[in-house]
Amino acid sequence: MNFLKKIIDEKKQEVLSDRKITPIQNLRNYCKNKNFKFSRKIKEFNNLNKPAIIAEIKQASPSKGIIKKNFDHMKIAEEYVNNDAACLSILTEKNYFLGNKKYVSDIKSKFDIPILNKDFFVDPYQVYEANKNGADCILIILNSSSDQLIKDLLFVAKEMEMDVVMEVHNHKEMEIALKYNSSIIGINNRDLETFNVSLENTITLYNNFKNSLDNKIIISESGINTSRDIKKIYNETGINNFLIGESFMKSESITDCFKNLLNK
Repeated sequence: MNFLKKIIDEKKQEVLSDRKITPIQNLRNYCKNKNFKFSRKIKEFNNLNKPAIIAEIKQASPSKGIIKKNFDHMKIAEEYVNNDAACLSILTEKNYFLGNKKYVSDIKSKFDIPILNKDFFVDPYQVYEANKNGADCILIILNSSSDQLIKDLLFVAKEMEMDVVMEVHNHKEMEIALKYNSSIIGINNRDLETFNVSLENTITLYNNFKNSLDNKIIISESGINTSRDIKKIYNETGINNFLIGESFMKSESITDCFKNLLNK
């Protein structure tokens, strides 16, 4: 079985179980209008010509295993906020990334910073759940989403003025993303089949679709480890938004990692 399909199948079963425990109407009663806070914050950074770092909280991954030992999501979030991250990305998938939905509500209760709930969204139920927990933005992985699912997720997100990152990996997925009105497209530099990472993916996809991306927020994801990586992408595309996780998680000092990435 394809590994991604295995994750998706397990996620569908998880949602079915969650629906029985907490009916969707109960979730809706706790939902709030998010006023597109995630994209607004990125635009603030862009208007100041500052790199907008979406700093990721991730304990593990299927390809790397445990990434962060002595994992403390609250301490990590505090360091990110203190180093002027634009937004946070929080992994909540529990089986393969060792995430927890509670991380979102924990962090949101203490820090006023926009949060991307990064998970495998397979049902609109999860959008309400993410909103209730405090997330401002959700992720749609186009590789594993049908047209109908995309429409359903976007409908619920728009209803609550939540942002959506539509994650693309290749030419075909970019064409799909451009059919929708999402203001944010995340170009993932990791090949989902080989797990190889190349910054050229962002550069090539952006330049191939440049005329269609003028009014979009574009985020380069994965493989950004140094200030040279940031400068390379910015110089060749003008993209100044970066989702960075493993560089921070592997670093002994998040503050030093920020300084090195931003060349301060």
